[in-house]
Amino acid sequence: MPAETLRCPSCGAAVSSAATRCDFCKTTLATVTCPSCFGVMFAGAKFCSHCGAKGSRSEAPGSEASRCPRCQIAMNGVTVGTTSLLECSRCEGIWVDVETLNQISADREKQAFVAGAPGAVGEDLQLEANIRYVPCPVCLALMNREQFAHCSHVIVDVCKPHGTWFDKDELRRAVQFIQAGGLEKARSQELEQLKDEQRRLAFARLHGTTFEPQLSSAPSSAGSDITASAINLLFRLLR
Repeated sequence: MPAETLRCPSCGAAVSSAATRCDFCKTTLATVTCPSCFGVMFAGAKFCSHCGAKGSRSEAPGSEASRCPRCQIAMNGVTVGTTSLLECSRCEGIWVDVETLNQISADREKQAFVAGAPGAVGEDLQLEANIRYVPCPVCLALMNREQFAHCSHVIVDVCKPHGTWFDKDELRRAVQFIQAGGLEKARSQELEQLKDEQRRLAFARLHGTTFEPQLSSAPSSAGSDITASAINLLFRLLR
């Protein structure tokens, strides 16, 4: 992902989010997470350049028990607004546990402003040239790579029992997708897929042919269990 252009909190000059020092006033720069949209903003900036929210955060020292899946250094516990996260100070990735991600999804979906929105922020799905599977910070098992909500164009690393790893700026893009009504679109797609499977089941029973369910797994990274419940119902009907 290309670096964003932000504003220096000291002089207001345009600065790349990858910069460590402002080229104009020479202020040392560090990036932090916005408490509202979870985008990148410079430490010391009063307001987020993405959504205008006021900066609010507190930090706790890193713990050896919670290491970054990418960098393998201790992550810092942070509270941005009212949300508790783990951040890596090196790669700026963010670890979000299952309960917290469900809460973020529910809160931001209440703010949705477009029904049936397209994929996240209108971006093409970008896949890494060299895919690297990373371990869950909790159980150390390699996580699955999934597209958030299956139609967001945001690829994340998921440990279903413990949480989701977002590389730099991915959580902001996922939140933007949610606020644009993306989860409702994902649910609609899943329900349409279920109806199609039900039609195929009825056809198979009528003609005595073999039925092979093709439903995808539910987007647990987005806090939705609709498809999982539907699959269970469908298989009960098959017995």
